[in-house]
This record gives sequence, structure tokens and C-alpha cells, in this order.
Amino acid sequence: MDCLRTSFARLTVLLWAWPALAFGADLALGADGPEIVAGIKSGAGDQAKPAEPPLAKYLTVTSPVDDLVFGRVKNAVLNLESQAQQQHRRAVLILEITHGTTPFHQVYGLAKFLTSSEVADVKTVAWVPENVTGNNVIIALACNEIVMHPDADLGDIGQGKPLDRDEQQDVLRLIEKRHNPRLSTALVLGMCDPQRETLRVKVQLPQTSKDGKETSEYRVVTKDELERLQKSKLAILDVQTIKEAGDLGTYSGSKARGLGVLTVQTIDTRGELADVYNLPREALRDDPIAGDKPHVQMIKVEGVVDSVLEAFIERQIDRAVTAGVNTLIFEIDSPGGGLLQSQNLANVIADLDPKKIRTIAYIPKGKQALSGAAMIALGCDEIYMDPNVRIGDAEPIELKSGRQFEHVPEKILSNLRVVLATLAKRKGRPPALAEAMADKDLQVFQVKNRRTGRMWYLSEAEIQAGNGEWEKGPPVAESGGNHLLTVTGTRAHELGLSEAPVRDFDDLKQRLGIPAEVTVAEAKQTWVDTLVFVLNTELALFFLVVVGFICIYIELHLMTGLLSIVAALCFAVFFWSHFLGGTAGWLEVILFLIGAACLALEVFVIPGSGFFGVTGVLLIFGSLILASQTWGNLEPNEDYKRLSYTMGTLGASIISIVVIAMVTSRFLPHVRVFDKLVLSPPGGADLHHFGPRLKPGLADESTGLFSDHPRSLVGQEGASLTVLRPAGKAKIHGRTIDVVSEGPFIPAESRVEVVEVSGNRVVVRQIV
Repeated sequence: MDCLRTSFARLTVLLWAWPALAFGADLALGADGPEIVAGIKSGAGDQAKPAEPPLAKYLTVTSPVDDLVFGRVKNAVLNLESQAQQQHRRAVLILEITHGTTPFHQVYGLAKFLTSSEVADVKTVAWVPENVTGNNVIIALACNEIVMHPDADLGDIGQGKPLDRDEQQDVLRLIEKRHNPRLSTALVLGMCDPQRETLRVKVQLPQTSKDGKETSEYRVVTKDELERLQKSKLAILDVQTIKEAGDLGTYSGSKARGLGVLTVQTIDTRGELADVYNLPREALRDDPIAGDKPHVQMIKVEGVVDSVLEAFIERQIDRAVTAGVNTLIFEIDSPGGGLLQSQNLANVIADLDPKKIRTIAYIPKGKQALSGAAMIALGCDEIYMDPNVRIGDAEPIELKSGRQFEHVPEKILSNLRVVLATLAKRKGRPPALAEAMADKDLQVFQVKNRRTGRMWYLSEAEIQAGNGEWEKGPPVAESGGNHLLTVTGTRAHELGLSEAPVRDFDDLKQRLGIPAEVTVAEAKQTWVDTLVFVLNTELALFFLVVVGFICIYIELHLMTGLLSIVAALCFAVFFWSHFLGGTAGWLEVILFLIGAACLALEVFVIPGSGFFGVTGVLLIFGSLILASQTWGNLEPNEDYKRLSYTMGTLGASIISIVVIAMVTSRFLPHVRVFDKLVLSPPGGADLHHFGPRLKPGLADESTGLFSDHPRSLVGQEGASLTVLRPAGKAKIHGRTIDVVSEGPFIPAESRVEVVEVSGNRVVVRQIV
């Protein structure tokens, strides 16, 4: 009989202690009853093996909480529970609660599921980083624990109005299940009804502690409950009103923690959840494919990062987002490149909504991610690397005369450190380590939080700013000492910069939870992308500019219209390719069009003025220069260096245009194929001069008629050789000169009379 009683007692102890055992504690039976011992096995006193990290998943509960959100949460919970039972491990589901408007019945359905027996083996944690009011608060109250940001408010379920009585009873039934011991009926009633008053009382307990001292406890009660306590035999030591009647019933994280209600912990960032619950860092990533099929695409970042590659990657990202991709893998193999381009690309990736798209940086065996490429990797949610590949060394270098490399000025380095630290902080990585990639003098230390025990990495200045919060540990060997932080995949994982290393792409797919049968599509260059890469070279710039201007030059004399179309196509292709290449914008196009309009005025309307011609040429070449390169590069003198390359290419283009124009003027009229195209005087006489005559006074050098007295042209008669619309050519005294019609267009082979000569401008009118 005694044996039976002993067995029954032990069974009772095990049942009592099961919740503690389920979350990793050990049980020891002492003289005074059962004791829960965390981390130490009973027996010889040997240290137990470190507890295996629990299975975990992170989900954001978006608003409104519809069937899709419910399905995602339910699938995540059931999958976690199944894995936990199979692997005999703990399981934690972290739900980020967001503010929004959702009907009560939809929120209540999810909250009821979270408090059901179906999720008994999964610990649910509500993470509240920002203010949450309304019905969404009920989801947080249904979780086992609540973790809040110190400044975040939680409460006011009715949003200024009391909940319906039936709805209040539904919420209270959830609380009475006692899933969260820091909740009470009085506390929740105050959240549901602004007119409720909530009190916190300190009562003296009848029993004493082991050392004979009197014991007491705090209770959160309503006014009615306080009256019942006062009538009982318990001594009330203190009464504190924590919510007045008429208040909205919201509690900040710091206030709730101070009162010992609602929340078990306050933290500043999501990353601290890993330390609080001993979770792997990758478990804190939003899982956009939870409850959905993974739609994965790979984008390769190869070679030097310049404006063309930046624009190409951004186009691929836009295409993937449009196609509904929820997981983007960036395979990186790059030594870096332009600082501005790398920063822009990193920010584009970092700005993708992690609730919809999961971004992965993958650096396989034999590859690297240095300088600007390391910055791009830091913009991704997760970084997976081969154990031996390298990442880091992100300091920009200035190339001085004599091809000597020098470190950049402090002004640029300070800006880069801010960029790297911001990227790291956004993705839950140690900002100091990211800064050390660019600052060779920055020493980083391993530190431990004195309050939470969290291990982290900070610089000396950050440790001092913590006011004793951090316990300084050993320095990171790869930082400081005139060394830019550059680490392998294994070391990056140890420092918290990346996830655990992967062997190959199949290993990566397994780590990401991508089924083996799912094919990862690779974003490849289309013919448009290839054409953009080719047209953004200096050789393409030279070719398009030369062909475009030569076609315009010849068109001014042949007036066929075909060459005008070719010239327009050359410049249209130039601006189109540089638009897609990321170096041109609408400003450059507008400047080019204004310049072309000025040249048209000079040639067809007011020839000889000179002002419009010079202005047009300057605007056109200015627009070509602006469209050929990026501006505002952060590297010293980078803009001027690229400008010298562009000016050299355009200078070579101008020389080529002049040479080709001279050759054309000399030989084209005598080529049998083209001599019929060149305008000739009536009667079929050949033109011995090919080119616009900008000085009519030199038109007849043999007689000296125009060279000495150009104004003697006034009153002379001749015939139009071309249609004057209003500019064209006319034959005066046996010579061809450029003229302008006084009024309406004049048909070819019409009799004309010179009525005005102003500089190089000769005005004629038709003789009827």
C-alpha cells in the first residue's frame, strides 16, 4: 500500500512539473517536495549538456485578420507542434501583433485557436513593437507570453467605447484559461471598458516563508473585488489605482513591466528575442511563404557594381515582385564597385517588405562579396555563405596620381559607416561589425548584457554610452589594428553577421525550407538587357554620336528626310539605353530637345545669327555628357574621372565628325550614286561645292561681286533651286547660295528677288 501511495505521489509530481519539463527544466525531488532545477542534472553534480535551441517560427499578424492570416498561423502552429513531437524539442511561435481594424469574430476565432488544446505543445509569444489598440489586442492576450517595446502601448480594445457585454464575456473566457499568468480579469476588463477602474493592491498572506518572515503579494482587482478583499481576513498593505474610470486602458511596455502585469519582458529590437528565448537568429525572419507555396527566383550579382548593373538588378527585382515571387536569392560574386551604386542597390533590397518577400544573399564556394558587394549582402534578410568564402573590406579607396591608393577623407568614411550601421541594424546584425568593414581603426569587443545575459558586439564608444549595461569582453581579432574587417563564412556566423554556413545550393534549399522538387528560376538577361549593356559602352557612345551628327549634316544638303530619321533613331537609342542604364533622366532629354530646337532656328529661320547655333551645340553636348555618367558619386574625384573619359569620347567624336564632313563635302558630289541626290541648278549643271554657304558675300569669288559688296545682292533676281520652307537654296548670278523666304513657302524653280541682306542672312521673295 505504501508503495502504491509512493508511486501515486511521484506521478502527481510529474504531472505538476510537466509544463516546466516541457520547456527544458529538470526535476529533482527534495525533502520538502519537488524542485525545478534548470540546467543542472541531479546526481554527481556534473554540468548538463547545453539545451538544444527550440524550434521556432516568426510570423507577422497583418490586418485585417482574414481567413488567409488565420490559415497561415494555424499551419505554422500545427507544423511546429508536429516537428516538436518528432524531434522531442521545444517549440516557440512568435507572433508580431500589428495595429489595424479587424471584426471581433475574426480576431476571436484566431485567439480561441491559440488557447485550444491543439497548440498545447507550442509556446506562443506576442511581440508588440508598436502601439496596438482595438480588437487585435485580443490576439496578444491569447498568447502564453507578451513581449513589448518599452514605448509601445497595448490596450483600449473597444477604441474609446466599451465592448459589447457578450464580447467581453468571450474575452474573459480566454483569460480564465490562465495561459498568461500576468493577465487578470480586472486588468482585461479595464481594457474592454473605459469606465472600469483598475486597482493594484498589496495583501499580506497568512502563511510565512521558510525563514519565518511574513509574505505578501500584489493583485490586480476591480473596485468590487477590493471591497470583497476588505471584508476578508487578509490584511491590505497598499492600494494603487493603475487605471482611472474614463481612461482608455492602455499600458506601455515600461509601465506594464514596472507593475508586473501584461508583459514578461521589454526589448528594443526584434533581434533581442533570440536572447530571451534562446532562439537561432534565422528563426526571427518573417516567413512570407508560411501557408503558401514558395515562389523562388535567383538573381546573380556578378562583376563590378556600376550604374548599368545596378539598373539591371533593379529591373530584375521589379519583374520578380510583379510576378509574385516571395523568396529572392541574390547569388553574389563581386569585388565591389561604385559606392553610390552599391548603396542604392543595398537600400532597394532592404526596402522590400519582409512580410511579403524574403531576401537571401548567397555566396557559394569560390566566390566573394567584398566592398560594395558586402554592402549589398548586408541589405538582405539572411546571408548564407560557404565556410571558406570571404565578406567585408568595404572601405572606398581613392586612386591618386602615380596610381597610388589612399584612404578616403573622414567625411566620406563617416557617411559610409552610418550607411553600413543602418543596414546592419535594420536586419538584426551588430552595427559595429559592419562599421569595422569600412573603418580600419575601429576596434570591436564582444560584450554581455548584465541584465539579460545577451551576447553582442559593440565599439568602445557604444559600451561607454551604455552606462554600465554591457560587460566588456575580448576584442574581435579581425577588427582594428589597421585592418578592415574581412571574415570567412564560418567566422561571420560566429559574429552574428550571417547564418550557419552551407555546403552547396541543395543545402541552401533545405535550410530555406524549399522543397527539393521546386525549381529555382534564374533571372537571366533578355535581349533588351544585353543591348542596354552594349549601348552603355564608350564605343557605342562614339558610334551613335558620329552617325547621328553626320546624318544631320548630309540631310541639310540632300533634304531627303531619310537621314533625318536615322539621326533621330541614333539619339533616341542613346537616351533609351542610358535611361535603362541608370545614368539618364528627363532633364537630359529636355536639354537635348531644346538644343535641337535652337539649331533648327539657326538653320531654317534666322541663319547667320550665331547665338542659337552656339547655344544649341552647347546644350546638345551638355545633355550627352550628363546622360553618359552618374553624378554625386561618394568616392573622391570619381565624378571628374568619369567626366574625363566622357569628354575624351565626345572629343574624339567631334574630330571624327569634322573629318568625315570635310571628306563628304569634297568627294560625295562626284560619286555617281550620290551626285543625282545633290541639288543642282535648273538645266542640270553640276555643283562643284557641297555644303552650306554661311557667307553669301563669298559666293562668287571669280567676279568679286558679292565678296566686296554683299549688300549689292539686294534687288538681284534669280531662281529657287529647292522649296524654300522658309530656308533653302537659290541661284543668283549663276551661283548657289543659302536664302530664306520673306513670307510663305516658295516652290522650287520659282523666280525670286533678294529683298534684304543682314550679315549671313539673305531674304528673298517670289516674283509673280
